[in-house]
Amino acid sequence: MGSSGLIEAFERRFLAARPLPSFPWRTVLHPLCVKHPPSVKYTRCFLSELIKKHEATHTEPLDELYEALAEILSAEESTQGHRSYLLPSGNSISLCESTAIISQGTTGLVTWDAALYLAEWAIENPEAFTNRRVLELGSGAGFTGLAICKMCSPTAYIFSDCHSQVLQQLKGNILLNGFLLNPDSTAPLQPSVSALVSPKPIVMAVQLDWEQVTTKQLSVFQPDVIIAADVLYDPEIILSLIGVLQKLSACQADQKPPEIYIAFTVRNPDTYQMFKMELSKVGIGWQKLPSHNQKMFPYEKHSEMVILRLLV
Repeated sequence: MGSSGLIEAFERRFLAARPLPSFPWRTVLHPLCVKHPPSVKYTRCFLSELIKKHEATHTEPLDELYEALAEILSAEESTQGHRSYLLPSGNSISLCESTAIISQGTTGLVTWDAALYLAEWAIENPEAFTNRRVLELGSGAGFTGLAICKMCSPTAYIFSDCHSQVLQQLKGNILLNGFLLNPDSTAPLQPSVSALVSPKPIVMAVQLDWEQVTTKQLSVFQPDVIIAADVLYDPEIILSLIGVLQKLSACQADQKPPEIYIAFTVRNPDTYQMFKMELSKVGIGWQKLPSHNQKMFPYEKHSEMVILRLLV
């Protein structure tokens, strides 16, 4: 890997607040970082380690490093921080996320690896989303949907989650990335005059409880494509997920079933097998998509990641 590639790989990992193997300089003063700073804890640990590495070289001290560390040491700890991701287009996505994996009784306030994996597949296969209406189940922090909105040109994108705190953060992240929210989640989605002129899709963020939602309520959305990432972390959720997918398929006005893509990390093979077994019980087929070619975003692939296309 050349020096420019090394710096780019490092830059991507730093902006996404991921562990760093080495320490080039374009970090805390990166324009994205200045505008949307990572958590105080991450920045403090990074600068402390960077100074330690620099001091080990026995070269001239860099005042900028010590000034940056002094500034961050005096900053107040927060329960939130930003992660930023560079897109192949040169654009970027910045997300405000919780600094804890589990916060306020939910795991939906952080970005999980399968969301990054599904976004990579979407960017490599934009035709699956171009000029189509997309519904995402369990959107969490919103990364996958924002990547699709910025890179794949859907006509409409409906983010959804059941947890009110997740939904509040999700709406903030949508606005942070330059999209306007359609305020009416009960009206059928129709392209406005501005939507026909602008490349940006119609965007909604709705509260969706898979157990409580009715077919009538779901009939408003009429998605061409349904996606979800990392929603199979608990076996108890499987039946609820399958149930809402059946309702969505049943209420399509044109009787054409939507395309469905579910991405997840196989943390527990038994849960994966249970999901496939329950799909078979209700007559839903599935096809495992081949691994895609390019890794665009920083994540640790310790376990297998899978994208299933469901055949309803």
